[in-house]
Amino acid sequence: MTWKTQPRSDFGPLQAIAVPASSGPNSQQIGTTAKPPLAILLHGVGLRAEAWAAQIPPLTDLGFDVLAPDMPGHGQSAFTPLDNVQGYAALLGIALAQQAPDRDCLLIGHSMGAMIALELAQQHAKRCIGIIAMNAVFQRDAPARAAVQARAARLDGVNLPDPSPTLTRWFGAETSDPAPERKACHDWLTTVSPRGYQQAYRSFANSDGPSPLSLKTLRCPALFLTGAEEPNSTPAMSIAMADLAPKGRAEVIAGAAHMMPMTHVTETNSAVLNFAKECLHA
Repeated sequence: MTWKTQPRSDFGPLQAIAVPASSGPNSQQIGTTAKPPLAILLHGVGLRAEAWAAQIPPLTDLGFDVLAPDMPGHGQSAFTPLDNVQGYAALLGIALAQQAPDRDCLLIGHSMGAMIALELAQQHAKRCIGIIAMNAVFQRDAPARAAVQARAARLDGVNLPDPSPTLTRWFGAETSDPAPERKACHDWLTTVSPRGYQQAYRSFANSDGPSPLSLKTLRCPALFLTGAEEPNSTPAMSIAMADLAPKGRAEVIAGAAHMMPMTHVTETNSAVLNFAKECLHA
């Protein structure tokens, strides 16, 4: 699969890939009176909406209108000063209120996008029919917290760091013929706004994920999905969050690491679509 740049639409202050449901009763465009369910896909630090290219078509086939926004300072979204994960969620909440009021939403986030999605689910609990948190962080231990904060501290907002260490964490050691998904992530990491990357990474590094209380009061069904080989957003974290959420469950994808939506498309989509179907019929 290739991750080609796709057209964007305005989504409040952000730019987003917007794709209507492909068939059936939910095939209306955003803003009509039909109000079909909306799947919102939130990417992680340094990436862009195209990271969800493998998930968008099956979700539209299932009957969702799909919105995949670029995070501020990423992709085609302008930089917006924000202080923390809650600020990113609030910005998305404004966009939802402006352009998709009263729409039922399935929230799907990866890495920092998962942290934003979990916050957004609390801010808009009545509208959220389900949440999928992929490779989400929860209560890092002291060494992991120190490591991620050290990486954040080295960012100056002017120059982008060498992407090689990040790509190695995400995909393993580089080979003579890198996979298309690795090449795509390399391109995104080397073209993202330095200010946008610095701000997002610091917000990510300074958050330990949702609080236990917020998980205990999460009203909607929640799937915590993790790659078995993920060293930082570990399977144990997903299991712990699922245990706290009243309607939570955890699934672990064998052989997958951080970028499983791109590297393990079949397994990821199977988990996503099965859960999404449950949310539609709940």
